Formats: sequence, C-alpha cells, structure tokens
Amino acid sequence: MSRVVSEKIKDLANYLIEAEKSQKPIDPLTQLKPDLTLDEAYEIQLQVVQEKRSQGLRIVGKKIGLTSRDMQIMYGIDTPDCGHLFENMIVENNHEVSLNDVIQPKIECEIAFVLKKDLQGTNVTVEDVLQATDYVLPSIEIIDSRIKDWKVKLQDTVADNASSGLYVLGDQPVLVDQVNLPDITMKVYQNGQLMKEGIGKNAMEHPAACVAWLANKLAEFGVVLRAGEVILSGALATTIDVEPGDEFTAVFDHLGEVKVSFSK
Repeated sequence: MSRVVSEKIKDLANYLIEAEKSQKPIDPLTQLKPDLTLDEAYEIQLQVVQEKRSQGLRIVGKKIGLTSRDMQIMYGIDTPDCGHLFENMIVENNHEVSLNDVIQPKIECEIAFVLKKDLQGTNVTVEDVLQATDYVLPSIEIIDSRIKDWKVKLQDTVADNASSGLYVLGDQPVLVDQVNLPDITMKVYQNGQLMKEGIGKNAMEHPAACVAWLANKLAEFGVVLRAGEVILSGALATTIDVEPGDEFTAVFDHLGEVKVSFSK
C-alpha cells in the first residue's frame, strides 16, 4: 500500500525515535501539531516502525490498548488503539527489568493470543480469531511513554506505538477451546499485595473481539496479523505505576501466572 507522508509527519516520527534512543521524554505531539489527526498519528507510528525494521528489528506481534471502558474513561475516549511489538520488547517470565531500559513505566495485565494462521481484515470476527489462534497465555505489558509525564491525548499514544514498552508472557500455553475467555478472572499483586482485579469481558466483552478489531483496523494500513505473532489483547484492569524494586504477579484463572520485577 503506497502512502504519501508529509515532512511534518516524518519530523514528528523522528522526535519519537530520538526520545526513545535518549530515554528523554518529549512534549506531546498534539502540542507540536495541535491539529494532528488520528490517521496522521497512525502514519507517525508506521514511520517509526519502518525505521526500526530498517535497523534490523523484527516485528513479533501487535498490541491493542485502551480496550476496557475504565481505561477509555480515564483518557476521555471511546475507541481502542494499537501498536507493534518488536523482538527487543520481550522479557522472560520471572525476570527483572532494569529501570534504565524504560522511561516512565506502568503495568497492565492481559490475555495474549499466539496465532497459527494469518488474520487479514476487514471483516474478521471473533470466531475467525478463535480459529486462527494457536493458544493463549497470561501476560504483563510494561507500557511506557516517550511523552513527558504521560500527558497524552489519543493521537499522542497512537503515534507513540500505543505507548508500548516491554512485555512478559506466561509459560504454559492453553488452547482456546479449553477456556471461556470472557469469564477468565485475574488478580494482580504488587509486592504481594492485591492491587487490581479484572475479568476477560472487561476487554470489549471478549478478548478475541479486541483481536478482531485489531485485524480490521490495521487493514486500513495494509497490515496483516501473521501466523506466529503474539497479540496482546488489552488490559483487564487499569494501570499500576512502577516504583524501583517493585515485583508484580498476575494470576489468571485457568491460565496460570506471570511475574516481573524491577531493579531498585
């Protein structure tokens, strides 16, 4: 799909690239370009993705954000967003993350899908997603922002790869026909203390509906969800801020648990 991209869009993409390299957050893009549209924000994201791929980084999946009504209310919006996952974002289960590798991290916990078939919009359904899924896993997404103090509008977070940072997957794959995804319950512990609870249906009533939305949205840009990719389907509860030395454990009914800690 051929797209004409303005110099301003390329400049804003470069601001984000430099912010990630320097680990120094920048002013919101919606301040730098107050009339920034959502379509332009996705173009900025794709410019950053293109640059990373040109450097040899491999795309390993996609993510959906802002799927729960609580998160949409928090940001004053009524639609999800999405971004790309790269191979350098993977953190092994039960491992520690250095705070030098992130800027202003927060925790979200969600159900991850691993695909065995391609999914291509624009009419992907929940059933299509389930048939294309190899297995599901519990996951912790470490979201991050290249925008100062998380002062983001929807356009800012979309441009910033849906505020992607890192992610952690559980160890035990579960087939989708062995669980009822909307009814899966989740508890999130911070340093042993219960902090958040959620349920699968918090993500657009069905986590697979989030994946279907993603496939259909990315079709607008000629992007296909590929077999083998990991799809983070959206948080089942609101975010938790990360402090030095924190340890997080997310426990999912039927899916097991996933854990990550942060350096002091």
